[in-house]
Amino acid sequence: VQLVESGGGLVQAGGSLRLSCSISGLTLNYWAIAWFRQAPGKEREGVSCVGSGPGMTNYADSVKGRFTMSRDDAKDTLYLQMENLKPEDTALYYCATVGSLGSSCKNMDTNIFRGQGTQVTVSS
Repeated sequence: VQLVESGGGLVQAGGSLRLSCSISGLTLNYWAIAWFRQAPGKEREGVSCVGSGPGMTNYADSVKGRFTMSRDDAKDTLYLQMENLKPEDTALYYCATVGSLGSSCKNMDTNIFRGQGTQVTVSS
């Protein structure tokens, strides 16, 4: 199983980025999957998560209204569209499965598979 993120970079505050997570070795629709971020000196934050099957998508309060997560099951690819970026969004962003096969987003601390991440830096 491989999860490979791309799309990070340096952007000015107010700008946009679209992250992608290309997944191989598992059927995306069978897993709850999430975007996480980790900034130096801060706790990891679950940014957004979508449950397995036709699952609901949840967002952290810090990104609601600015970030949109989508999933293309045909391409086994997860996306995170980030708008109106702020300096506090600066972090390493990575995708990871949540819980076990067929689960919801309930067990965010259980990440059997995860990618290496892509760096997002927002300048003020």
